[in-house]
Amino acid sequence: PVLAIGVASLLAALAYMGGPRPIAYTPYGELTVFVFFGLVAVNGTDWVLTGSVGPVSLMASVAIGSLAAAALAVNNHRDIAHDRLVGRRTFAVSFGPQASIGLFSFLLIAPFALLPWMAVWADAPAMLLPLLLMPAALQLRRDFIDCPPGTAFNELLFRTFRLELWFAALLSAGALLGRMLG
Repeated sequence: PVLAIGVASLLAALAYMGGPRPIAYTPYGELTVFVFFGLVAVNGTDWVLTGSVGPVSLMASVAIGSLAAAALAVNNHRDIAHDRLVGRRTFAVSFGPQASIGLFSFLLIAPFALLPWMAVWADAPAMLLPLLLMPAALQLRRDFIDCPPGTAFNELLFRTFRLELWFAALLSAGALLGRMLG
């Protein structure tokens, strides 16, 4: 299974930017990032470490994958005009700025909706720690909507990456605390 995960990940990486129709230039970029940076990475790690994949790991993989895909959504939203000009058909180009805002908003907020389920399933209230980031996520969403076109989105991109990093760190800390206290 580890070899299969590695080969699939390598092929996805090559297909993302290479070949006659790179995934990065289609509406499937965010989905690919969600799958490989969320589902495959988190569940693959859980399987390697524990020999199985549990429901909490599945929910965590959806949360982390969503935030990773949100970062790509910022990038693609920033580049709508250029991508349209050169013929790239990203999600933002294919469905327009309003749909792009909707996708970013969903990918950014959905992980927070999973936290109570993870905390209950793991019997670890400390897994709610990432909720401390909710105000920052909501501010990031507002700033995304109000951001002028162009390079101003670069700051939002970095903030999205930081949010994902802190979300993962607090979720991990909550899981560890749950184990230690439970």
